[in-house]
Amino acid sequence: MSAMWQGCLAHTDYFELRSSGGYDYGVWVTTPPGYDPATTPAPAVYVLDGNWAVGMTAPLIITQLDPMQQIQPYIQVSVGYAGEEAQHWARLRNRDLVPPGEPIAQEFLDAVEKGFQAGVMTREEADAYLAELSDTHADAFLSFLTAELHPRIERDYGTAASGHGLYGYSYGGLFSLYTWLSGSTLFESVGAGSPGVVSTDSQVFAQLEEMGDSRHAARLHVTFNVRELLGDLAVYQSITKNTAALLHRLTSRSGAVTSAILDETHVTGLQASFLSYLRTCRAR
Repeated sequence: MSAMWQGCLAHTDYFELRSSGGYDYGVWVTTPPGYDPATTPAPAVYVLDGNWAVGMTAPLIITQLDPMQQIQPYIQVSVGYAGEEAQHWARLRNRDLVPPGEPIAQEFLDAVEKGFQAGVMTREEADAYLAELSDTHADAFLSFLTAELHPRIERDYGTAASGHGLYGYSYGGLFSLYTWLSGSTLFESVGAGSPGVVSTDSQVFAQLEEMGDSRHAARLHVTFNVRELLGDLAVYQSITKNTAALLHRLTSRSGAVTSAILDETHVTGLQASFLSYLRTCRAR
């Protein structure tokens, strides 16, 4: 990493990896202060939306030295997009983080149209953003994380054999729910911040039905923001309502599920949500 980036993101390496599906990913790896895998190997925590999230979440690795509430050592692996595609991360994430067959709710279509009308995106950008939702592959991305990326992290950074975590926000939070409900055995804790459960027909509800009375050993921590619920954007209201409905059904059957309501907006909630995950699932 260049001296400039090293100053901003201490103890952080960057590399790029092409998946077996032919997609290029950028990976930032932030190690704990004084990390020595030979003596104290640490588990990995995978953080989604690396192009956006790494700058707000990677510095929180210093919480492992907080004398008032120490966090268990972890290596942060932030996963985003590389090369020319990096500038399109906001739409490419739709392909990777959304479960196959996820319906596109009208509230979401209205929000994208509102973004176009406000000049946040061009018509071409809006169309491309929605096009990625027509053929979504969270299953393939989960396989990439567990079967391709994790073995490299294990090899290059000497990770611990267990204790790994996953954190995602918004559609990344939807992916976290999808991963936890699928029963993936790699992650022992999963954080889902303001998960993008926009539709009442979301695939995560179908997964919950398939789960039946079974229990997952992994911990799940879900957060959402009060300003999403009380604001005037229907898409965020739907996210909080549907997440609350899912939580009600989850917490009634599993003590491994926790949640928190944060006083943030959808945009400002990322860092607070990640910190809530650390404090709840990874405290000493």
